[in-house]
Amino acid sequence: MQLKTKTQTLVMTAMMAALLAVLSPFTLPLGPVPFTLALFAVFLTGALLPPLPAVAAVAVYTLLGLAGMPVFSGFRAGPQVLLGPTGGYLAGYFLIALATALAVRRTTNYAIRLAAALGGLAACYLLGTLWYVVSTGAGFLSGLMVCVAPFALWDALKAVLALVLARALERRMAGMAQ
Repeated sequence: MQLKTKTQTLVMTAMMAALLAVLSPFTLPLGPVPFTLALFAVFLTGALLPPLPAVAAVAVYTLLGLAGMPVFSGFRAGPQVLLGPTGGYLAGYFLIALATALAVRRTTNYAIRLAAALGGLAACYLLGTLWYVVSTGAGFLSGLMVCVAPFALWDALKAVLALVLARALERRMAGMAQ
């Protein structure tokens, strides 16, 4: 989506941070890492915003949670969430937003955009799993089986849906501008 003014960019950045804050707390507990719609919002943020504002939207969301607003999964908040077993995955959101935003700005090829989004997801999984392993003392393979295997297909589907929605929104906004 081409944002023409700084004001449009600021408003979209705030809206994406708000979307992330609204979708993230609702969870389906599936073990130590819950199923949320947070990644859908992160992929959508990367698809709709330029790289720096996309990262800023994730930063605003993270700062809200650090400040005590219950925006993390399960309506949790505070630094203990980032320092806990799932904190690495929250840090990985920055990588997903950045990878997706960079790809969307550089190409219109959907396959390349999806590959970049999934590359960001893989980096998030790696960072998050390493953090989980360090904070819990679990083995790396065990961490992958608990924290990645149950989610990989669903998270890839979130990437696909976010990119499709972003493309539809881009077309709709382009049609409204004419």
